[in-house]
Amino acid sequence: MKKTVGLFAAAALVMALSACSGGATPAASGGAGGAANKPLDKIVVGFAQVGAESGWRTANTKDIQDSFKEAGIQLKFSDAQQKQENQISAIRSYIQQGVDYIAFSPVVQTGWDAVLNEAKAAKIPVILTDRAVDSKDTSLYATFLGSDFVLEGKKAGEWVANEYKSASAPVNIVQLEGTTGSAPAIDRAKGFADAIASNSNLKVVASQTGDFTRAGGKQVMEAFLKSQPKIDLVFAQNDDMGLGAIEAITAAGKVPGKDIKIVTVDAVHDGMQALADGKINFIVECSPLLGKQLIDIVKKLNAGEAVEKRIVTDETTFTQDQAKTALPTRKY
Repeated sequence: MKKTVGLFAAAALVMALSACSGGATPAASGGAGGAANKPLDKIVVGFAQVGAESGWRTANTKDIQDSFKEAGIQLKFSDAQQKQENQISAIRSYIQQGVDYIAFSPVVQTGWDAVLNEAKAAKIPVILTDRAVDSKDTSLYATFLGSDFVLEGKKAGEWVANEYKSASAPVNIVQLEGTTGSAPAIDRAKGFADAIASNSNLKVVASQTGDFTRAGGKQVMEAFLKSQPKIDLVFAQNDDMGLGAIEAITAAGKVPGKDIKIVTVDAVHDGMQALADGKINFIVECSPLLGKQLIDIVKKLNAGEAVEKRIVTDETTFTQDQAKTALPTRKY
C-alpha cells in the first residue's frame, strides 16, 4: 500500500513540474523534433521574411509562396519590414502556434540565440534561408540554405581587378553597402576587398549603407558625387542600390556605365536590363529562387533523413552580351 501511495505521489510531482515548465503548451507539443512522417498537407511551416526591400526579395517571397502552394504544404508567412524585433516576434508566434518547422532569412547576423533556443526547446527544427546567423551553437538550426556571399563579393572584385589590370593611375571606387550587420553586407564587402587587395591602384575611397534599397542607393550616391572629386567605379552590393546610383549619376550629368562604371550583385530583371543597356557593366548572380530547395529540406526532415548543414545555391555571373541572351527567359 505504501509503494502504491509513493507511486501516485511521484506521478503527481512530475505532472506539477511539467505544468510549471509550460510542458502542456502548444509550443512544446506541436513541434516536429525528428521524423514526423506527416502527410504533406498536414505539415505547417512558419516563414519569417526580412521584408520587401528590393526586387530580389520580392522574387524570393513569390518563389517560396508558389513552391509551398505547388507542394501542398501549409505556409504561415510574415514580413518583418527589415526589423529584427519583428522577426523575433514572428518566430515566437510560430513557436506558440506549434508549427512543424520554422524558416527565416535573418535581418542581421547577431542576437538570435535566445529565440532559437526557444524553438529548440519546443523541438521545432529551424531552417536558415539566404542569410546566416553568427551563433556558435550550430545545433540551434537544422541547415543554412543560401548563397556564398563572400564568393559573390570576390567575383565582383575579380572583374574590377581584371578590368583595371593595366591602370597606372589610382582607380577610385565607392561602395554601396547593404543593411548594416547583415550577412550579405559583411561578406560581400570582405570578398570584394580581398579580390582587389593585390592591386594598389584600386582604392575604395568611400563606403556607406544604402540599406539594399533603390532610394537608399540613390541618396548615398548623390552624397558621394558631391563629396568625392573623382569616382571611377561603383560597387553596389545589390542591383537595387546600383539602379539608384544610375539615377544619381544621370542626374549629375554623367553617363552610367561609361563615365562611372558599375558592378552589382543579384541579377534581377531590372538590373539585367540595365546591364543589357550598358548602364551596368557586370553583375554577379545571387538567385532568389530558393523555394524548391526549401521544400526538399522540409520533406527530408519530415522523413527523418539527414540534411547537409550548409547548402549553397548554384549561381553565375553576367556580362552585357550574356544579359541580352538571358533576359527573354529570365524568371525574376
